[in-house]
Amino acid sequence: MLKPLHESASQTAGPYVHIGLAPRAAGFDIFGHNFGPVLAGPGTRGERIAIEGCVIDGSGTPLRDVLIEIWQANADGRYNHPADRQEKPLDADFQGWGRACSDFESGLYRFETIKPGPVAGRGGRPMAPHVNFWIVARGINLGLHTRMYFADEADANAADPVLGLIEWEVRRKTLLAVRSERDGQTIYRFDIRIQGGEETVFFDI
Repeated sequence: MLKPLHESASQTAGPYVHIGLAPRAAGFDIFGHNFGPVLAGPGTRGERIAIEGCVIDGSGTPLRDVLIEIWQANADGRYNHPADRQEKPLDADFQGWGRACSDFESGLYRFETIKPGPVAGRGGRPMAPHVNFWIVARGINLGLHTRMYFADEADANAADPVLGLIEWEVRRKTLLAVRSERDGQTIYRFDIRIQGGEETVFFDI
């Protein structure tokens, strides 16, 4: 007679997320090619920017063991992926995808990339320049998906079909990164809040 199976305990990314996905951050140099936080090469077209921020829990504390992946279009608004059939040029010096870990002391993450161009959405409707984010850490059973838009692209943001689906302006603001300048470099600050009254909008993908 078969016995019924009982549900096993749930698991999260655990303390080994860095060893498995970003070993160099954990002090292990085991991969021949490490996926890192620098997306742009010396010849990449477009405006050079850095994206910085923290992933913050419900108590307002920055998480220090977060792994973040981003992917984005190039400066002309085309993804480096076969599924993107737009008649826009590819950029051979731009990989369009990166992986970063939060700093173990400050919780700050950082990417070095370029500002993407607008891409065509469903039905050819243009989407505002944006960067796609995936977040994983201890306590997160499934990776969280969100987008970062640029606060200085007000006209494009107003017409974006995804932002337009978010009813409340205060919720839309959780997806906007603010521009600043530091040491001659353009910085976009994007903090991600996983809980609380100012929780970032996440997408079910």
